[in-house]
Amino acid sequence: MTPVTESTPRRRSLLTGALALGAATALPLGAAGRARAADGPAIADCTAWGARPSSSPGRILPTPPQKIIVHHTATPNVTDHSLSHAFKLARAMQNWAMDDRHWNDTGQHFTVSRGAHVMEGRHSSLATLRGGSRTVEAAHCTGQNTIAIGIENEGTYTSVDLRGPQYAALVELCAHICRQYGLRTYQIYGHRDFNATLCPGDRLYAMLPRLRRDVASLIGGDPTAPVWPLLRNGDSGARVRALQHLLVERGATITPDGAFGPATENAVRNFQSLVTATPDGHAGNQTWHQLVAPVRRGAGGEAVKAVRLLLTARGVPTTVGGGFGPGTQAAVTTFQNSAGLPADGLVDARTFSRLLG
Repeated sequence: MTPVTESTPRRRSLLTGALALGAATALPLGAAGRARAADGPAIADCTAWGARPSSSPGRILPTPPQKIIVHHTATPNVTDHSLSHAFKLARAMQNWAMDDRHWNDTGQHFTVSRGAHVMEGRHSSLATLRGGSRTVEAAHCTGQNTIAIGIENEGTYTSVDLRGPQYAALVELCAHICRQYGLRTYQIYGHRDFNATLCPGDRLYAMLPRLRRDVASLIGGDPTAPVWPLLRNGDSGARVRALQHLLVERGATITPDGAFGPATENAVRNFQSLVTATPDGHAGNQTWHQLVAPVRRGAGGEAVKAVRLLLTARGVPTTVGGGFGPGTQAAVTTFQNSAGLPADGLVDARTFSRLLG
């Protein structure tokens, strides 16, 4: 799906106009529909803020999300911090998504207003969060809508920071989502980590390391995010071959030979265009974030080949065989121990990034 971004100026004007028109339709501001978990923030559900019914049934996936993606709404940094304004914002965003984008519902799972009010976005997001095992398919980030929770933060953060209360609400919400789904704090990203967009603004994006640290102070864990190599035409070696295997996994018709030539560059550019990353033909931050998915015991295919060759390149031997069996899992845990990572045998984004070096 096409992500919500500020790439078109119409978004701000549409939302601003909708907020003005929505003033007469504000709901009574009682406590109904606002739920507070023992370890989480109060979240106003869709009924509380007056959501329209979705135009078609939402898809609820049987698996939990793998990450959180932070956005900004690219709307004015308003001084109205009331709950009534927050509810008008939620309605305006849904109207924009459904009437202008023709989506079936709001794009994101949750919204944090300038006044630090937290609201459910897409229908069923709150219920699945409470359950802790399923995900609502969303429309906030191309390539990640089935595996990432999207959080919109009201305002434009290209040159200013979030308000203190708004930031505190974001920290609390992220910590709650991580607890419910078993996510680690380094699995909090910005929209521009995946798509060619300015979102969530330079200042908010620069705050993400602090956000990870502050969430880690509440739930524990190492907040260090993955760091990816930049590979381009002319490079060679195990890292290039691993990249090629991952591209083949996503449908590219190239030979994983370890040489980054024109064919690999074209495959990278085609993949970038598919997921609306910056189509420069270089394998950097956005490309790796979109290509890498968790690899675990029992898996097979090109991603496992990439893991095994990177382990070998790191001097960690793997047993004979092409799949992710006990021997490969043992090799992964050996590497994780040497790299100071949780030795769980799961090759997630951070383990993959450390293998790549």
